[in-house]
Amino acid sequence: MIPDKFLKPYNPKETEERIYKLWEESGFFNPDNLPSSLQSPASSFSMVMPPTNANGNLHAGHGLVMAIEDIIIRYKRMRGYRALWLPGLDHAGFETQIVYEKQLEKEGRSRFEIEPKKLYEEILDFTLTNSANIRSQVRKMGASCDWSREKFTLDPDIVKIVYQTFKKLGDDGLVYRGNRIVSWCPKHQTSFSDLEIEDVEKVEPFYYFKYGPFIIGTSRPETKFGDKYVVMHPDDERYAKYKDGQKINLEWINGEITATVVKDEAVDMKFGSGVMTITPFHDATDFDIALRHNLDKEQIIDERGRLLPIAGEFAAMPISKARPLIVEKLKKKGLLERVDESYAHTVRTCYKCGTIIEPQIRNQWFIQMKPLAEKALQSIRAGEITYIPEHYRKITVHWLEDIRDWNISRQIVWGIPIPAKICERCGAGFIDVEETVRTCKKCGGEVSPDKDTFDTWFSSAQWPFATLGFPHGKDFKEFYPTDVMETAGEIIFFWVARMIMLGLYVTGKVPFRMVYLHGLVLDATGNKMSKSRGNVINPLDLTDKFGTDAFRIGLVVGNTPGTSLSLSEDKIRSYKHFANKLWNIARFIIENTEGEKMEEYFSVSSPKDAALREELQATLSDIANDMDASRFYLAAPKLYHYAWHTLADTIVEESKKVFKTGTDEERISRKQFLFRALDALLKALHPFVPFVTEEIWQLWRRPTEKEGMLMIQEWPSRNGK
Repeated sequence: MIPDKFLKPYNPKETEERIYKLWEESGFFNPDNLPSSLQSPASSFSMVMPPTNANGNLHAGHGLVMAIEDIIIRYKRMRGYRALWLPGLDHAGFETQIVYEKQLEKEGRSRFEIEPKKLYEEILDFTLTNSANIRSQVRKMGASCDWSREKFTLDPDIVKIVYQTFKKLGDDGLVYRGNRIVSWCPKHQTSFSDLEIEDVEKVEPFYYFKYGPFIIGTSRPETKFGDKYVVMHPDDERYAKYKDGQKINLEWINGEITATVVKDEAVDMKFGSGVMTITPFHDATDFDIALRHNLDKEQIIDERGRLLPIAGEFAAMPISKARPLIVEKLKKKGLLERVDESYAHTVRTCYKCGTIIEPQIRNQWFIQMKPLAEKALQSIRAGEITYIPEHYRKITVHWLEDIRDWNISRQIVWGIPIPAKICERCGAGFIDVEETVRTCKKCGGEVSPDKDTFDTWFSSAQWPFATLGFPHGKDFKEFYPTDVMETAGEIIFFWVARMIMLGLYVTGKVPFRMVYLHGLVLDATGNKMSKSRGNVINPLDLTDKFGTDAFRIGLVVGNTPGTSLSLSEDKIRSYKHFANKLWNIARFIIENTEGEKMEEYFSVSSPKDAALREELQATLSDIANDMDASRFYLAAPKLYHYAWHTLADTIVEESKKVFKTGTDEERISRKQFLFRALDALLKALHPFVPFVTEEIWQLWRRPTEKEGMLMIQEWPSRNGK
């Protein structure tokens, strides 16, 4: 008798939690528990999950990650691999602290008013609570990852490896601490790396001022109080009479000053008058010029974005208020030449709050990236890493060729503390992983622990080898390098390139053999999702409405790697209908083959069914080629088309006539084909729609042992068996 459940429509809500529990309790998410009879000899496959930020809920982008990666791991598992998918969570330093700060604001509190240790403990509690929530949501997505190996970026063993890497970099002379220009957010009171800066196009006034005999241009007059160097190109004939080092007395904002001429090739002779003054404390180009010529560097603007006493009457004013007043003062002194009101330029802003970045000179830890980048370039050019899509290889190479040193110091509480001591007298810093530094090695002064934390990306860049137990862990020896790194194309520099560099540096091997990069998940109208727009889609809302299978396959069909995807309810709804169609196909086939000993008749085949079998074999072979080449966006619609249009619309409808009017041989032949087709289709579709396929399989095959579960059956071979 056909199971009673088939008499009702497929119900995802009644099915999914129960099926996931069945999978998880089987232990087969752990490759160590897979039956050896189902595995190919010495075949391991590994993939580490991009650690989800433990500070909120899954968003649509996470949903896409879970869908693609679960398709990959289920396919490999069904192909006989010892397939490991290692899950993880990221403390997400600055990101998490910002989320918590917003909560503090609602409570009328500020992080600057809370003792650091207490703030850390509060954020830890917040993170642990959210971690449990994230794990639950990942399970609801059907992710068949090995929860027994789950890692957190603050796990002691992970932190230990991060510290070892920091020390190794220091021992090799690749880490240094120095007063260098950094990108500083006045609101959040921390520095960033160049990658965490968002460039915004703005149209603002550009001011031309008389600076002695010269005309200088600037969009930031508030930085000019300390300008005492006038710089020009050594080949600029217009200024040939001025000599390097020449002193010139001139009237400036707060009275008469003495300016020094500096000749430097950094000046663009075609821009403005070809002459500029420099503010080394607040501009990266000016800082580099000052370094080359050993010039003074004076701070004009403080860490809060307010002017310092050097600005005289404008001291303590925020930039926005001071700027027009400074211009007006220069105008009254007759030093304002003209104003260009339509100056279009790029303004660097904080990627989280939009505050204009204020470059500052600060004593921070930096990594010399050129040596690390050179090794990465060698491996990439040698073809050790496959990029999907391929154009990301060129993008990565270009960035690595022009890479800058990496500021890894963050002035936040939440994160991995930098294991170093700072001299309270001279400011020198010393890496101190072993806690042995007692006094300053330079001046003998007292030292205290560094209050800064690591840039989150420094620890997460070590994720592939750290999670696998480098250097002596069993998993590291078996599963490293990993096979696939699947993640968003927008973090190719933040994370992927840095993983390659540190993976090669620490282990001598690339961290993964293939990089699969997906695009953004956009809303139905093609706009980027954001809370400010109010168009953020919660994937769990869609899975609740239409089922997880519908959400997963809806994200994958037609989703070419590296391109953005518009997500709409209508699209996901259509794939709920597909799950129902598959349910109905199964019900028809089971009804008409129930009780038959199909294995005894597999040699019987009519010419018509032989042709159908060849068509199925060709389809499966084509799909297998797509799966092996990571063309999931093509494999999914081919399976959809075969199930709905070929099997349901054509073969099933024709079979109704065969069962009514056909000969005994034709009926047996058709039954055995349908039996084979359903068996192959459930297996082939399982990576894409795991819940409905496993439910059908359990009701149909009624396995008495866990080894009979669909999730570990052999994916249909190219000959259709």
